[in-house]
Amino acid sequence: MRILHTSDWHIGRTFHGNSTMDALAEVLATLVEQVRENSVDVVIVAGDVFDSATPAGPAYTLLGETLLALHDAGARVIVTSGNHDSAARLGFQAGLLREGIHVLTDPLAVGEPVTISDEAGPVHFYGIPYLEPAIVRRHWRGVALKTQAQTMAHAMGLVRTGMGTHEGRSVAIAHCFAAGVDATVGLEREVRQGGLDVVPLEVFDGPDYVALGHIHGRQAISDRVRYAGAPLHYSFGEQHKERGSWLIDLDASGLASIQWLALPVPRRLVTLTGTLDEIRSAENVAEHADDWVCAVYTDALPQAEPMRRLKEHFPHCAMVQHTPASVHETKKHSYSARLKTAVTDTDRIEAFLEHVRAGQGPSERESELIREVLDERVLAEALV
Repeated sequence: MRILHTSDWHIGRTFHGNSTMDALAEVLATLVEQVRENSVDVVIVAGDVFDSATPAGPAYTLLGETLLALHDAGARVIVTSGNHDSAARLGFQAGLLREGIHVLTDPLAVGEPVTISDEAGPVHFYGIPYLEPAIVRRHWRGVALKTQAQTMAHAMGLVRTGMGTHEGRSVAIAHCFAAGVDATVGLEREVRQGGLDVVPLEVFDGPDYVALGHIHGRQAISDRVRYAGAPLHYSFGEQHKERGSWLIDLDASGLASIQWLALPVPRRLVTLTGTLDEIRSAENVAEHADDWVCAVYTDALPQAEPMRRLKEHFPHCAMVQHTPASVHETKKHSYSARLKTAVTDTDRIEAFLEHVRAGQGPSERESELIREVLDERVLAEALV
């Protein structure tokens, strides 16, 4: 049996205020073609189908069209909910979907597989929707479910119980942080608090393959426990991570082979660093005019209207950061302490300029202007 493992579509997500709907539709259309070209039997979507618990209408349209296209390409489809999804909204039409499209959002059905057979016999797919401990513990009274790790351990226990009564090969699908994963800082959120919600690898013992979602970059936690990542880049922190899916082959004895199927990147992401003038060089403009750009300019002082000036050369500049190349050494005294010890108005102005300019005091010309203004004030006061 041939399985395609994808996850974290995040339909409806924006990228620095820009819609990603058209780009995602383009990538998912390529994924459908890969399913057809590789004769995929089953497509797994391991959670975070939507980016919001209340997606807009076009998000439902794209999901429905993609699920039908995958089915028409010859694949059965199994979808689980993630922490961004509303299980109720994602699963409300599950019973109305075309045969061969399964949306699994019910915690009480964790141990009940979707069974699909090939010439070697049945393969049992156990979908674990995202399980929030505070919400699902009422379903399993008497079980300690305070963390994601405990909840996932209990769910996988139910899966292994199901495996005991359903002979054949098995695949588990879940949405969580697994121990050893390399997350994108500030992006994959809301599933762990500190280290309590990291799920130990041994929790996933049993199935022939475990398809995980939540992490946006592909990762192999072990040969049989993997993340496929998101089909689009959703932050500049992901810009160097490949986009794609895992293609898994099961033979009669279990996991036979795994290969990576890359997906296209509709618009590249690039981070350009240097002074504002260096970033806007002709070489950079020629190479990156069509890219999403994060500009990190290193001028000593903040520049006027940097985003507007950058967009004149990079229409898709999405982010600007000011990071001076040289950061001044921490002064022995704080700004308030320097003000207390300042003797003259010149001392006070210089202290202020150094404070707001990250350690850079007035230039020679600015010092002349300061002296002229202060002298004029003294003269004006003398004439009163």
